[in-house]
Amino acid sequence: MKNLEIDRPIAFLDVETTGLSVSADRIVEMSILKVKPDGSQEQKTRRFNPGRPIASQATEVHGITDQDVADEPEFRQVAAGLRSYLEGCDIAGFGVSRFDLPVLEEEFRRARVEFSHKGRRVIDTMVIYHSMEPRDLSAAYARYTGKEIERPHAAEDDVRAAAEILDAQLALYPELPQTAAALHRFCNPDQDNWIDPDGRLALDDGEVTINFGQHKGQSLKEVAELEPDYLKWVLDKDFSSQVRAMVAAALNGEFPSPPQPDEVTQ
Repeated sequence: MKNLEIDRPIAFLDVETTGLSVSADRIVEMSILKVKPDGSQEQKTRRFNPGRPIASQATEVHGITDQDVADEPEFRQVAAGLRSYLEGCDIAGFGVSRFDLPVLEEEFRRARVEFSHKGRRVIDTMVIYHSMEPRDLSAAYARYTGKEIERPHAAEDDVRAAAEILDAQLALYPELPQTAAALHRFCNPDQDNWIDPDGRLALDDGEVTINFGQHKGQSLKEVAELEPDYLKWVLDKDFSSQVRAMVAAALNGEFPSPPQPDEVTQ
């Protein structure tokens, strides 16, 4: 690191996981690059047995299969040592504050090992990137068409700019799918298992699960049996009619077969 002044070690983190849920998914691989104030660096990488299947969509991204981690230790087995290794370190990474660090803190919580970002400086290079490089419609229009929007934030001009941007993107990136259905899946990879349009309920191995709040990752059936008051609270809130209908059925002990994700998003 030539351009950053540090007075204590900074640990750059990256994790690969079984899926995209911070609370429900597990780490399958983690790499730490520790940069010390004297300029020296050391990197450690290891894999973990997550104790649950790795989603096929996740394997497509990082290439790690269930078989690859079958003989690896569980996170809880190395949690204490990992905490010691990160003792006194600040944290950095790309998207680290939104995903990697929250996932890591969840793993420590499940392992009953105290670890927190509090008291640490957290530097997210994705936040810096988005702050320093404009990511709005005007910037995209200039990037993909070489032109400027005549009246930025005028709805009539903005909507035409959006259409031109998409056409230019499809021409520039031949690897992009060329149909609306395939582009939908490309733009919403984490929505394939959503049951309702807002993603409040999702499918996990064919079972309806809660996909938000304190019960995220738990099955609807389990919550109905153990904490029915929570589902009664859902019925009183402004959730979609589809969510409220399935929750009401669950409270009555009825668990109809949910629609498949492709039936929802087509």
